[in-house]
Amino acid sequence: MPASTLYEVARHAGVSLATASRVLNGSNRRPGGAISERVRASADELGYIANAQAQGLAKKNSGILGLILHDVSDPYFSMIARGVQESVQDHQKVVLLASTGRGLEAERHAIATFAARRADAIVIAGSRTDNDAASAENSLILAELRRYKANGGQVAVIGHPVVGSHPDDGFHSVPVPNRELSSRLAADLAAAGHRRFLVLAGPEGLVTSDDRLAGFQEGLRHAGLDPADVHRTGFNRDGGYGAAVELGARVAAMERPEQRTRQGGGPAVCVFAVNDVMAIGAIAGFREVGLRIPEDIAVAGFDDIETLRDFTPALTTVQLPLADLGRAAVARVLGGETPAEPAGIEGTVILRRSTELP
Repeated sequence: MPASTLYEVARHAGVSLATASRVLNGSNRRPGGAISERVRASADELGYIANAQAQGLAKKNSGILGLILHDVSDPYFSMIARGVQESVQDHQKVVLLASTGRGLEAERHAIATFAARRADAIVIAGSRTDNDAASAENSLILAELRRYKANGGQVAVIGHPVVGSHPDDGFHSVPVPNRELSSRLAADLAAAGHRRFLVLAGPEGLVTSDDRLAGFQEGLRHAGLDPADVHRTGFNRDGGYGAAVELGARVAAMERPEQRTRQGGGPAVCVFAVNDVMAIGAIAGFREVGLRIPEDIAVAGFDDIETLRDFTPALTTVQLPLADLGRAAVARVLGGETPAEPAGIEGTVILRRSTELP
């Protein structure tokens, strides 16, 4: 059975098409009560479903918030999404989700799609890629967001700002102190007695990874230690696993008792994976090649994702209030906060069993 149309509802109710539209699409210029009741009764009888986009145009409010994530299966992003979902309920809106797989073209397409559907706001969560290869696509993303903002939309970005943007664009931001917290993690690991480090970082140009790497090296420098060795790999679980298997033989050689650099034994190398899912993959890879955590090698991560509640050994990491990041983004775009005055987000270093020394 074909869907009923607004024209059919208007004819059934004996009113003009414009009158039926004002009643069903939420216009402020509604006719009298008797006419409105007749139109709604006709719509119910015919099984008419209102066009959400038409309602959005009439109300100048679509009731939609677009959320763009890099990978919804990653616990980091799913926890941010939870915070967004919980917050929008207070604003009587629904969340439409796009997971881009970290693709810039997919991100641009998601922005254009949400803009075309007159989403009231767009929240973007995910590290920016800032290198020559991404330059053209970054410019297109920025142009798409500026066009959306010029048409009344609100934008919030969690983490690093959109590449190429400036304060006049009016995009809201929820900054994450990645560099500062990584520096603090390095300092705490050094204070605990670790002296030699290896960083598993994401691809060069991935801003979150680069910031965490830079902060960690800075913390080691302030502690009077040599810089960590760096191995770049995928910014995900498989990247951590593959790197650990690849590096396992070399690390195992370092761990022979006669080559240990710490007095009193224990792991000579502490591996810092720049996010927790990489750390989880790395631990699985090191185990695959016969290394024990932390007896043979220490491992630390960053984010404190919810998955770690059941992970063994308990992972040393930096705890971020991930759901609060999502809530803060919604407050920016729907709560009337000023883009120039973002609220701060705090984090905490937590040393656990995975970096424990004897």
